[in-house]
Amino acid sequence: MRLVWQFLAVAAVWILGNLGMAAVKDSPSLALAAGVVTAVVAVLVYGWVVRRTEHRAPVEVSRKGAGAGIGWGTLLGVALFGAVIASIALFGDYTIKGLGSPANAVALLGIMAGAAVTEELLFRGVLFRNVERWTGTWIALVLTGALFGMIHLLNANATLVGAVAIAISAGGMLTAAYVATRKLWLPIGLHLGWNVAASAIFSTEVSGTHTRQGLLDTTISGSTLVTGGEFGPEGSIFAVAFGVVATGAFMWLAHRRGHVVPVRRSTRVPPVGLEPTLRRV
Repeated sequence: MRLVWQFLAVAAVWILGNLGMAAVKDSPSLALAAGVVTAVVAVLVYGWVVRRTEHRAPVEVSRKGAGAGIGWGTLLGVALFGAVIASIALFGDYTIKGLGSPANAVALLGIMAGAAVTEELLFRGVLFRNVERWTGTWIALVLTGALFGMIHLLNANATLVGAVAIAISAGGMLTAAYVATRKLWLPIGLHLGWNVAASAIFSTEVSGTHTRQGLLDTTISGSTLVTGGEFGPEGSIFAVAFGVVATGAFMWLAHRRGHVVPVRRSTRVPPVGLEPTLRRV
């Protein structure tokens, strides 16, 4: 029941936050505020429900290191998506025509902040962390990454190829970032930076959601393999490639730090304080 209560608590904030942000999406200042409020409330609710169900301090969202984790994660997320766009541009399939809509960019910043925080708390903080207890790190990474990709099939312009790409790249990368640090701040920053770059900066479609124009006025067209088609660049081969590289780097770091939980020992490992009991594998 621990997983159920945690999931319901965070999912409630996720749903209500999305409804609130959708209601004020045409007002940049209100959308930004709604996104920030959603993010803050989600962290507070997550901390509360973890305390109630696990009888421990939620160290994975402790304030220590939060700024650095979110900051560096955001920069890395922007850089990785920028590399995806640069790769598409090399094929002549992405063009910047001029300035787009700064107001929309502000609104998108808030919307993406709310989405990044709630989704990371739900998929990495609740689902992955609990499933890992039963299956070990690698199986939990595959299972929750696949679920993360499948949930994107609910989007308006979703494609099966795009959902699989999300599962492989983002699902793996964000989970591996949590495993490497055993904190949720780095994956939150990565998720935020990636989505802000895709929407607010480079004005591309985000996971087939009919994303509005951001800061730049751009066009993107060409092979679906290169551009991701209607799903957006997250469905491109470049997003998958960069995501897999990032996943490998984070899992290497997790291995070095002794954070990888093997299957045979997963049921004996404490929920978050892994370091005292888990040897390097």
